[in-house]
Amino acid sequence: MLQPAQRRCDRCGCPLSQYNTDTLCSACARLRTWEASNPTVPEHVWFDQDVRDALSVWDFGRASRLVRLRGGLRQEDMAQLTGLSQAFLSMLESGSRRLTNIDKIVDFLAGLAVPDELVPLPLPRAPLPAQREPLTQYPGDADPTLPWTSARMVAALDTAVGGNTMKRRRFLTASGVALTAYVNQWDRAEVEPLQRVAEGSRLTPGLLDSLQRTTDGLRTMDASSGSGALTELGNTHLKFLRHLVDRTSYDMATGQRLAAIIADTATQTGWFAFDSGEREQTLGYLYAALRAAKASGDIRLGAGALSYIAIHAYSTGAPHHAVTAAHTAREKIRKLGTPALEAMLLTRQARGHAKLGEGQAALAALGRASELCAQGRSEHDPDWLYWINEGEIHGQTGSCHLDLGDARSAVASFTKARKALNPGDHRTRGLFLSRAATAHFANGDLEAGAVTAHEALDLADQLQSTRLNDHIDVMLGHLRPVIHNPYAQGVLERAADATGTGSRT
Repeated sequence: MLQPAQRRCDRCGCPLSQYNTDTLCSACARLRTWEASNPTVPEHVWFDQDVRDALSVWDFGRASRLVRLRGGLRQEDMAQLTGLSQAFLSMLESGSRRLTNIDKIVDFLAGLAVPDELVPLPLPRAPLPAQREPLTQYPGDADPTLPWTSARMVAALDTAVGGNTMKRRRFLTASGVALTAYVNQWDRAEVEPLQRVAEGSRLTPGLLDSLQRTTDGLRTMDASSGSGALTELGNTHLKFLRHLVDRTSYDMATGQRLAAIIADTATQTGWFAFDSGEREQTLGYLYAALRAAKASGDIRLGAGALSYIAIHAYSTGAPHHAVTAAHTAREKIRKLGTPALEAMLLTRQARGHAKLGEGQAALAALGRASELCAQGRSEHDPDWLYWINEGEIHGQTGSCHLDLGDARSAVASFTKARKALNPGDHRTRGLFLSRAATAHFANGDLEAGAVTAHEALDLADQLQSTRLNDHIDVMLGHLRPVIHNPYAQGVLERAADATGTGSRT
């Protein structure tokens, strides 16, 4: 008689007793209870430049919203940490109330455990919690060092699109160990061929063509209108693709093409989640995309997933991981003859270098990216990389200059970018315009900055992109110290009206 499979803890992976009806072992169950009653702000939040900018200008409403979103917290958690009511925090984040009482400011900052160097106040510090036993880094099949089989590709996909909440939270944390492990395993691991011979429907080329067109359509919608509700649509598409893996039959070539569509779709859905502000969910999609890319045999798809992992890394306070991810991808595709793909990866690597303050390395990577872009696309460059062009290179160069504190050079690069960008890529244009306005303000040119800021607000009114809205908030933060200037007043009043009417989502 077959013995039932050994059940394991969803969180740490250890064997569960036959008398344990929970999905967690007793230690993890106790930790779950402790975490539920003791929310904390994840450390990576304090490395986020947007959070730092908000705190530097004492914009506590924006700081509260950013800390909550970046840290995956609820307003109830923020209320518990700060001692402020949830109703007050809601009004504070919407801009209808301000935090001016010094005692409440101290309570707010101390409750969130804001690092000393970010706060110009002598804050009391709560005692550090007792040291807890470390948990296993990866629950079950999430371990990237296990063989990269089709079953584990499906398991990673299930986790991304809606697996057990606790398991997903453990798996999708922005852990440097997890990120490095996935990058290394994608580079080195052997993969099991994806094929399935079974009774029932056979997967046809026509259906695969249609599925790829759906993914391409979602990508186009995102570029022109922002992520909006696209994460949900991407999830639905991924669930159907995952269904096909188990319920249809296919030979190796067809299976590889199915895996390629899964990799492309998972990468795009991860990007939709990121653009929507769901940064903790993003890595799950991208890790699943790496597994699917490996199964497809298409190195370019893996490089594409790594490029978005790099964006996630330099945007969440881990720029060294951005450099690692982009550099690994470049090494892997070096002999493929894909100048556009390598140019794109170089811009991601450059942003990581710039965030680290490594100006020479950043500018060297951007120079090489410009040279490769000038070569034009080759027949080996992937179709999904249609958007890389001279405007993108100039825009990323401007962003690097801004990160490095060179506002004058940033303005020059953003000016070149706006002339060369794809007219239909509204969100990218909005992002670069908001950064250009920030550069103008940092350079002391309020008039030019205001003109550019209004252009950015025009696009923000049309798009559904939390990421663009966050950039707009950073831009507005540079105007508050000069709030009495008429140019600053015009921009801030317009932004306040847009927020009040809900036209900027």
